[in-house]
Amino acid sequence: MEPLNYRDAGVDIDAGEQLVENIKPFAKRTMRPEVLGGLGGFGAIVEISKKYQNPVLVSGTDGVGTKLKLAFEWNQHDTVGIDLVAMSVNDILVQGAEPLFFLDYFSCGKLNVEQATAVISGIAKGCEESNCALIGGETAEMPGMYPIGEYDLAGFAVGIAEKDALITGKTIVAGDVILGLASSGAHSNGYSLIRKIIDRAQPDLDAPFDDGKTLREVIMTPTRLFVRSILHAMKTVSIKGMAHITGGGLIENIPRILPENVTAHINASSWRLPPLFQWLQEKGSVPMHEMYRTFNCGIGMVVIVSEKDAPIATQLLQEQGETVYTLGQIQERQNQEHQTVIHP
Repeated sequence: MEPLNYRDAGVDIDAGEQLVENIKPFAKRTMRPEVLGGLGGFGAIVEISKKYQNPVLVSGTDGVGTKLKLAFEWNQHDTVGIDLVAMSVNDILVQGAEPLFFLDYFSCGKLNVEQATAVISGIAKGCEESNCALIGGETAEMPGMYPIGEYDLAGFAVGIAEKDALITGKTIVAGDVILGLASSGAHSNGYSLIRKIIDRAQPDLDAPFDDGKTLREVIMTPTRLFVRSILHAMKTVSIKGMAHITGGGLIENIPRILPENVTAHINASSWRLPPLFQWLQEKGSVPMHEMYRTFNCGIGMVVIVSEKDAPIATQLLQEQGETVYTLGQIQERQNQEHQTVIHP
């Protein structure tokens, strides 16, 4: 009987080792002084910085969703890693946490080293932009689990904050101002609907679309990372609440940070619906309410501050390259109305 080895079963250990060697330089650029040791151990060790007096850890996990289907179809793998990082670090950021470290899970049926390197280089880029250490992860080659050329991603972020500086939204009151930070596109939400609209519209994906980019490029633009700008603003101004606008859009995410007795009143005229979302609404005949509860519609992060702090918060965020809109105001909630009301 002919002897078998792991490669005969579809798992290439040499390819896995080559991938680790390929990504070591990317991971090295993300290191922080709190990280003890490098890639390759059974676990990564991170110490708590002495600059924190009463630290708490804030964790988050997320994926990229069906945006990956377009990455496979269009053979574009260098941006979805940024999406993966952004979805988790932006989530822990809204609670006032500074991202500390990140781990990824990459699973596939057959490991393509070049493809996986592109994905993880994007993860490292997202970590570097967030000053978040990429300290490890898991690459799982599982024959028969995925079609050839496809993979799945999950990410795990841990951040740190002073316990008494956590942002919970409990101090939000009527009269507070709602600021919106522009998104870079659809980020990583609503892509099942986006793909259905593409199938229906059959557009020329490589024709000029917006600001010198093609529709394909606009659709695959990675999620904006808000870490540096928000942490910069937090040094000077008191932020009462933040909402990362992901699945559920503006309508479902803002209430997650509001006390029960208030409502966020938003003026739709306070910002321009970006061309991508105009195109999606038109080609998909999507009702505006459905747009607001499926997509970010051009607003990637909502920041709530007191009326007196709104001008300086806006200035600080703009200094860090954010496009900032004054979306509306917090008001007393009337008769159990929905906690996000968007006015035409």
